Amino acid sequence: MHKKELADFLRRRRETLQPGDVGLLPGPRRRTGGLRREEVASLAGMSTDYYARLEQQRGPQPSVQITAALARALRLTQDERDHLFGLIGHHAPARFHHSEHVSPTLMRVLDRLGDCPALILSDLADTLAQNPLSIALVGDQTRHTGLARSAYYRWFIDPAERLSYPDEDRTRHGRAQAARLRSALTTGSDTHRAARIVAELRDRSPEFVRLWDLQEVAQRYDAHKTLVHPELGRIDVDCEVLYAENRAQTLIVLTTRPGTESHTKLQLLSVIGHQQLTS
Repeated sequence: MHKKELADFLRRRRETLQPGDVGLLPGPRRRTGGLRREEVASLAGMSTDYYARLEQQRGPQPSVQITAALARALRLTQDERDHLFGLIGHHAPARFHHSEHVSPTLMRVLDRLGDCPALILSDLADTLAQNPLSIALVGDQTRHTGLARSAYYRWFIDPAERLSYPDEDRTRHGRAQAARLRSALTTGSDTHRAARIVAELRDRSPEFVRLWDLQEVAQRYDAHKTLVHPELGRIDVDCEVLYAENRAQTLIVLTTRPGTESHTKLQLLSVIGHQQLTS
């Protein structure tokens, strides 16, 4: 049971909820935002003292039933609920299984995608495979070794990793990277390696520490994003996601909307590939 992490997570999630989010009236004399401890305890069907001790790092390990009740009371997402189970020391419903072998099903789909960028990622954001158009768009992401195989790690350590995103999107993307890494830490296919990445980033990146302390957790990928090609500039893409059956690997397909400047740029990129546009 990770008492400090659990206490921080419960407090952060409690403070983000408003009474109206859980069907309560604000009431008088509410000086700060968020729910009160007694309100969370009531929603979870436990005593206020028991809940308070959890936030004070003094409580005993909650049972599976109490953990589930806390998740409901705090209106946690599926990713956040699994994270809570992991912090308390219980097994969440299995959603991932680690394997270095790329899913044959995803590879068959990838092989048939010639006119749009596509890549296969592990749940730690290791790029396992790319099609040629993906490499032309974002470079060869499979060349990295060690902890740097993970895009979560590279985002906070390698400045070059951010060049593919416009300045105005980098803060949001950094928060998303930290949130997805937190999900992988407790419910991913290789929690030991995820813990090594977290420890290294906490030592080397103050930005990561700040974002990590927000206690955000998520697994989802962006439905839309803007990428920056070194010669073609900004390209707006829609992201479609297909999971392997064991959910440890993800195929991400990037498409552009017909008739847009981004679509024209991607068509040009599919023709020239790795060739330099200026010489």
